[in-house]
Amino acid sequence: MKKREIALNGILKSNPTFRLVLGTCPTLAVTTTAVNSLAMGLAVTFVLVCSNMMISLLRKVIPDNVRIAAFITVIATFVTILQMLMKSLLPDLYSALGIFLPLIVVNCIILGRAEAFASKNGVADSITDGFSMGIGFTASLTLIGVIRELLGSGSFFSLSLGVRSPMSVFVLPAGGFFVYGILMAVINHITYKSEKSRLLKKERAE
Repeated sequence: MKKREIALNGILKSNPTFRLVLGTCPTLAVTTTAVNSLAMGLAVTFVLVCSNMMISLLRKVIPDNVRIAAFITVIATFVTILQMLMKSLLPDLYSALGIFLPLIVVNCIILGRAEAFASKNGVADSITDGFSMGIGFTASLTLIGVIRELLGSGSFFSLSLGVRSPMSVFVLPAGGFFVYGILMAVINHITYKSEKSRLLKKERAE
């Protein structure tokens, strides 16, 4: 896989939120505000990049029969570091993210990339993959968070827009599912059309 393809993979073709449908629990739980969404996305990106790097470095010395346990240990180490930093430097954000911060340990995006990519590729490519997947996840969560906050609270990144009667259903679970589903349908439709157009151009060129 070329470096450019790896760098774009998590953002477009294999976006973990809209294309692979991974990390659904934090996607629906923390996207009530744009700030929380962005913070969770960046937290996952940090753990993704660090764990991919470490697992890639250790891939030749980790025994195959204990690789999942080793991956979880590596991931948990970086999640613990992240928690300590956030609790010390950003206590309000740490409290807002709540249980979903330690649950990054079992986030299927991170364990999935460790197993599918970092354990089989070099350090540079693994870091790129982690960053790509993390940015794709962050962008997706932030988009959902912005829409839900605008419609449900009448604010943008916690700045009130003076909306008199916001639709509070959008900050409830039902609103989260609705926004997530609509965005997934739109993005998958655009991706399908783009892929179809690319294949047609390739056929014509041949």
